[in-house]
Amino acid sequence: MFKNAFLGKQKSLNNVSNYNRDRRRDIQSAFSRKQRAGRRRTYFFDLRRTRADDFYLVLTENTRNFGRDGGGMERHKIFIYKEDINRFLENLQDTVDYLKEELMPDYDFDEFERRMEEERAAYQEEEE
Repeated sequence: MFKNAFLGKQKSLNNVSNYNRDRRRDIQSAFSRKQRAGRRRTYFFDLRRTRADDFYLVLTENTRNFGRDGGGMERHKIFIYKEDINRFLENLQDTVDYLKEELMPDYDFDEFERRMEEERAAYQEEEE
């Protein structure tokens, strides 16, 4: 009797496992880009396909936490659906333009990119 109950639970767990595997397959990215931002942050830009063959954009920020109870990762996601993409891009561009032209007109944003490139090279040397 115990053996039959165990086998029933095992079947149930296998069904959950199969469901999770199928679900992961359903949400695989159709397109993906990764952007490292220093040593702690990584951004992902993913286009995912729905079961109805629509697409949506997922922006993900992964942040590595050093020194907090052994470290770990924090993940934040934003889902942008096809009907919102144009307005989202327009507002994002307006915000970036305002930052560069009004709030920080003297800041050399290209200098920041050069510094990031130096950090990336140093990070890659440490990994090798």
